Amino acid sequence: MVTQSQQYTRSELKTEKSSEAKAGYTAGFEIFITGGTGYLGSHLIPRLTERGHHVRALVRPGSERKLSAGAQTVTGDALNLSYAEKIPPCDTFVHLVGVSHPSSAKAREFRSVDLAATRVAISAAVAAKVRHFIYVSVAQPAPVMKAYQEVRAECEGAIRASGLNATILRPWYVLGPRHRWPYLVVPVYWLMYVLPPTRDLARRVGLVTLDEMVGALTNAIETPCFGVRTFRVVDIRTAGSDTARGR
Repeated sequence: MVTQSQQYTRSELKTEKSSEAKAGYTAGFEIFITGGTGYLGSHLIPRLTERGHHVRALVRPGSERKLSAGAQTVTGDALNLSYAEKIPPCDTFVHLVGVSHPSSAKAREFRSVDLAATRVAISAAVAAKVRHFIYVSVAQPAPVMKAYQEVRAECEGAIRASGLNATILRPWYVLGPRHRWPYLVVPVYWLMYVLPPTRDLARRVGLVTLDEMVGALTNAIETPCFGVRTFRVVDIRTAGSDTARGR
């Protein structure tokens, strides 16, 4: 179940958006994304622009052409707080920067990239007075990838300490193009679900599809919260399905 402090209702969102429209606010949310050219970001941005949201994305110099059409480019370094001054007033900050294809051999990179970039993103979001911060963490606890979990838990702690309204998503593995090898262990997951001693673990570290993940991120953006809430694997699946059905 999604844990949260308080979530906007649709009527509250409509009222808030209506008041802003009188001041020249256009339809949709104003969104700032880091990691927009990555695995999740490159699929999330088209979904958001199709739904009428205005997206700005931070990209490294020289990577501008990798950004999906429809998003406005903000050039900068995710590890340098200087990009904070380029963030305009916005509803949502989506932080997707992280080491690609994480493995136990990348423990140092988790700290030098994932942790460092998240600390910078939190500071930037606070400075820009962002209303809602969205962070993709990892399912935990789990019996493997301890260093990765530790860094992501530290990032979650920093978000909670910042005072930002935030949504934290905790997938384990996101199935999609070039990310399909876990299909080989689906029978193992089925067995874990069947056996009572491993059932909770199987639910916690279950697999989600790329479409479910993008749907859950979209859902989180469109239903901002007060305080901090967490989407676990089962919530990601549900939120992703709700978005696909147009809820």
